[in-house]
Amino acid sequence: MPVKLLFSIIESPQHPNFGALYARLGIEEIKPRSVRDAIKRLKRQKPDCLVADFIYGYGNNYAGVNVCNLDVLLSSLQKYSPETRVIVLAQKQEQQYVARLGELFTLHHVLVYPVSEQQIEDVLFP
Repeated sequence: MPVKLLFSIIESPQHPNFGALYARLGIEEIKPRSVRDAIKRLKRQKPDCLVADFIYGYGNNYAGVNVCNLDVLLSSLQKYSPETRVIVLAQKQEQQYVARLGELFTLHHVLVYPVSEQQIEDVLFP
């Protein structure tokens, strides 16, 4: 069975460390240093799954043209790896904004913090 590839976009201190879980499931985890780095990597590597923190852009350009920190990445994902499953981790109070992101891009699952290993395992590769 081929190894699954997962990108973890970690931009929040609440993002759980699922490294041991991914290893146990035979998933190779890549942690790009930034969204820009993730986009660069997308041109060379096609992840099976992307697990990313959602951060709404209060009072900046995000509120106008973009919704959050993930718009540009998800746009690039459509171009370079459209089959990638997208799992978004979000604060409960930001769910309304995640819904707006979901109108623009396919989100396979949205999980609300705190996220358990069982929750992420259930939605990774059903």
